[in-house]
Amino acid sequence: MFQNLFDTLFGSKKRKEVLQTAEQQAKEILTKATSESSKIKQDAQSEAREAMNEALSFEKRVAHKEQQIEEKDAQLSREKTSLEREKQHVETMKKDLEEKRDAILQKLEKVGQMTKEQARNLLLQGWEEKLKADIAKQIKSSEEEVKQKVDEKAKEMLVDAMRYGASDYVAEYTLSVVNLPSEEYKGRIIGKDGRNIRAFEIATGVDVDLEEEGVIRLSSFDAVRREIARISLERLIKDGRIQPPRIEEIVRKAKEEIDKTIFKAGEELCHRVGLFNLPQEIVKMLGRFKYRYSYGQNMILHTLEETRIGVALAHELKADVNTVKLGCILHDIGKIITDKEGSHVDLGVELLKKHRFPQNVVDCVAAHHEDIPFPSVEAIIVYIADAVSGGRPGARHEDLQEYLKRIKTIEEVAKTKKSVREAYALQAGRELRVIVKSDEVSDDDAVVLAAKIKEELEQKFDVFPGQIKITVIREYRAEATTKI
Repeated sequence: MFQNLFDTLFGSKKRKEVLQTAEQQAKEILTKATSESSKIKQDAQSEAREAMNEALSFEKRVAHKEQQIEEKDAQLSREKTSLEREKQHVETMKKDLEEKRDAILQKLEKVGQMTKEQARNLLLQGWEEKLKADIAKQIKSSEEEVKQKVDEKAKEMLVDAMRYGASDYVAEYTLSVVNLPSEEYKGRIIGKDGRNIRAFEIATGVDVDLEEEGVIRLSSFDAVRREIARISLERLIKDGRIQPPRIEEIVRKAKEEIDKTIFKAGEELCHRVGLFNLPQEIVKMLGRFKYRYSYGQNMILHTLEETRIGVALAHELKADVNTVKLGCILHDIGKIITDKEGSHVDLGVELLKKHRFPQNVVDCVAAHHEDIPFPSVEAIIVYIADAVSGGRPGARHEDLQEYLKRIKTIEEVAKTKKSVREAYALQAGRELRVIVKSDEVSDDDAVVLAAKIKEELEQKFDVFPGQIKITVIREYRAEATTKI
């Protein structure tokens, strides 16, 4: 009984505590909900006010625009009305003038007993007779003025084009100098019984001059050979091992390096005038311009100068710039072809056709020496650019071209003979060294070959300054290599 009473008292107290806790939580939830509701309401009112302000602002802008449009319409209406009045005024004046003119013409017809057409013809005839001399003078004066302006414009175009042709390329000529660390190197370069210097001259095809103190001079009309010789000699001096096998090895490596230099020079020339993706064979042939001269003018300099002039003229005359550019850079490509007979124009045209260049480019090359009539404006531009670059004072020296032709002829006489491996003209053509295949030519055959070459050279040159010394070189070598 006491237990039940105890449970009833304490159970009732616990329920009261639970109820109080629940009421407290309910109040807190209600307060939080009220606070959040108030915040949401305030945010909604704020957004509503902003929307209302934007709507009012937009309405004001629309009203302002409408007002501006109405004002513009009113202004246009006023201008239209004013124009209509002006038009009516002009029409009235025109009508009055026509009436007055008709009245005057009627009076003139009555006075002169002439119709309007008769009076007009008579008046024009009289003025024509009076002004005939003045008209002739005016026509002649206009023609002279036009001719003068044309000449001046042509001069301006050429001068402007020549300005674009300015180049900073430094030309190289027929002599290279190698400085020696000391005079003792001359003896090592000469070698025992002159075998080293003989092997060097045979391998490079240049003439070696040891007379000046402290330097060695390398001379040759062929700049490629001279450059190979210069590089080879500098490397031999640095290496110190100067002997025939080492000389041949160094010269071979120098030739490979020069081939790369030539290709790079051709590539640089193409890039400087804005030409890309040309066939590699063409690029390499253009690179050989670096070591070739035409009448004393370096060909890579001439080609760069001519191309810039041609492009400038093409822009002025609204011609095909790309055609002119290709025609200028390729116009002398035939001069690099030495293994075929024919003029450089014909050889160049044949080469371009082989590589399937456009016909208009081939025509530019074919016509740049006026061998054919000019087929296009672009061909004329290439011809003019070539003439401007080559014809300027100091650009060329004709004697050098004849010298190169003579040197080449001397070498070709020997190269046509059977069993001849190489032939080099030295000492400005006063000495010809002929290298023969030792297994095909005996000592007696070498003597006979020298005599034959002498006779043929005497027939080739009726008049020749000085004498030509022919040296036939037959060298036999036996080589063996160990396994180790």
